[in-house]
Amino acid sequence: MNQSATTASADKMQSLTTPVREPSFLRTVWAIVHKDMLIEWRGRGRINATLFFAILTLLLFSFAMGPESKLLTRVAGGFFWLALLLSSVMSLSESMRIESDNFALEGVRLIPVAPSAFFLGKALVNSFYLWILSLVLLPMVAGVYGVSFKLGILPLLGVLALGSAAISAPGTLYAAMAVQARARDALLPLLLFPIVVPALLGSVKATTLIIEGDPMGQLSGWVTLLVVFVVAYWVLCTLLFGRVVEE
Repeated sequence: MNQSATTASADKMQSLTTPVREPSFLRTVWAIVHKDMLIEWRGRGRINATLFFAILTLLLFSFAMGPESKLLTRVAGGFFWLALLLSSVMSLSESMRIESDNFALEGVRLIPVAPSAFFLGKALVNSFYLWILSLVLLPMVAGVYGVSFKLGILPLLGVLALGSAAISAPGTLYAAMAVQARARDALLPLLLFPIVVPALLGSVKATTLIIEGDPMGQLSGWVTLLVVFVVAYWVLCTLLFGRVVEE
């Protein structure tokens, strides 16, 4: 009896002194992605609010331009991305507000998890969410603004994915910064809008060329510019997120 008790005590002490194994980087990213997707699927509050706001914004823009069909077709790409950018502020702010309310950002500093993995998980979910939102808005843009995509849907899907990624990476970083401030709702757009202007310009130009046609072969240049900014945003934001969380 004494020997078994001693053995059990020794095993217990060994389990207490064994260091906790740090989860792998990819497993941490997948855990964040799975958690956020599950929250969105169960709640759907952010989805409904953002979609309603984006639809309302597109309608207001079309009313402001009047009934002239040629003018609406010419400005459809710009208004589409402007509505998506404004809607992203609501989505990104809500995404980080959930983490702040549950003290997840403080937990990143305490548990053996790379802050970059936490950032990539959040940014991937935000990118996917904006991309899905853009796909839902496409039929409305085609109907309200009277556009037809002359270069096809496949190039447009790629541009939408790149544009969504360009907004989501710095948006996730700045949302983590703004959520710790009192005026977080006003601070996020002030930080985000200036930094995404180049990528937003590339997205608007590429979308407009897909709508109106590309006789001069300019689409590849704008897509290349967009890819460069997407890579730069994701690399820099991944490296800087750890410092943002620590401070």
